Amino acid sequence: MAEKLVAVKGMNDILPPDSARWEWLEEKVRSLMARYAYRNIRTPIVEPTALFVRGLGEVTDIVEKEMYSFEDRLNGEALTLRPENTAGVVRAVAEHSMLYEGGKRLYYMGPMFRHERPQRGRYRQFHQIGAEALGFPGAEVDAELILLADALWKELGLRDVRLELNSLGQPVERKQHRAALIAYLEGNQNLLDEEARRRLHSNPLRILDSKNPLMQPMLEQAPKLMDFLAEASLKHFNAVKAILDANGITYRINPRLVRGMDYYNLTVFEFITESLGSQGTICGGGRYDYLIEQIGGKAAPAVGWALGVERVLELVHEQGHPITLPVPDVYAVIPESASLPVALKTLQALRAAGVSVQMHAGASIEGIGSMKAQFKKADSSGARFALIFGATELAQGCVAVKSLRGGKTDAASVQALQRLDDVAAWAGSLQS
Repeated sequence: MAEKLVAVKGMNDILPPDSARWEWLEEKVRSLMARYAYRNIRTPIVEPTALFVRGLGEVTDIVEKEMYSFEDRLNGEALTLRPENTAGVVRAVAEHSMLYEGGKRLYYMGPMFRHERPQRGRYRQFHQIGAEALGFPGAEVDAELILLADALWKELGLRDVRLELNSLGQPVERKQHRAALIAYLEGNQNLLDEEARRRLHSNPLRILDSKNPLMQPMLEQAPKLMDFLAEASLKHFNAVKAILDANGITYRINPRLVRGMDYYNLTVFEFITESLGSQGTICGGGRYDYLIEQIGGKAAPAVGWALGVERVLELVHEQGHPITLPVPDVYAVIPESASLPVALKTLQALRAAGVSVQMHAGASIEGIGSMKAQFKKADSSGARFALIFGATELAQGCVAVKSLRGGKTDAASVQALQRLDDVAAWAGSLQS
């Protein structure tokens, strides 16, 4: 017997009925994105490694530790399974000159890959939904994206999701803050852990994002980037806050919020919950006005966010929000194999009329299955009605109709026989 093969650790199968929850979320997202005039974009799962090294930053955790990178055996090209999709979207926008006629609002859904230790809400293959607005410099678009995310939480029925907000300013302001931060951290080297010491001169801003509890009192007193912002950066940030205030959006200014990628400037934000333990960030993003130029495109402003699908669905489940799973309208009970040609013709007519139909399938053409077993399957399917294609009924050009959910809710539920020729009209009564 061959060895049983299983999925790669941290890369999970999504099976029915759980897959229906994913479809439910995706449909909510598609509907909401359409109302905000965001259009779908789909980019490759594999991208040039240089895209992420250049875009995310060489000294980020993602590039240093977490990327699945490999050499193409045919041409030696360095390739990487995408660890996030903003860089891929920006690459596509630049490559296809999508901003030639003006700004674009885009969204995506799909798998990402990072080599991490699998844990609740954090997997090696994980899924993101993201929204990106490219070619718009105004603070109103930053605010629009935050409002879009907040609207999604309401659509999903989520509660107790808080918004944290910060501004990273512009590169010259960060450079001034960086010098002050390094000087402060050098004066407190005895309090830095090994990871912080390693980052001290390469990426000191990321030290502020440390979760090490022993470092928190010292980091609370570190120089704050907000104190280094010039008038234009403060004006942009204040404009974002004014729009959020006008829309009743509650937020907390977190001066240590820096996000994990080097490409951000000005507004950054995260939506956080306390319901998922250490993996509390369900959505994060910000403005990245220099990324398009960094990867070789014509300079253009941009802002966006991404949410973790697994974490959002976990939160939906944690907060007990019911999701209606799909069930068929009709279950076809077929007592004899001789009835199959007529039965399947009728079922096709029903499906063409928009009715969801599940057909009982027997073990063989000779053994369709007992009536008792078929009715048991029909009842467990969740279908509203059973159609019985018995020889007696078919001889009269009819099919028997049985309500499976009890009660007499409409005319179809009490109809003993339904003519095969009129099945489409009967289907219409189900949809009304």
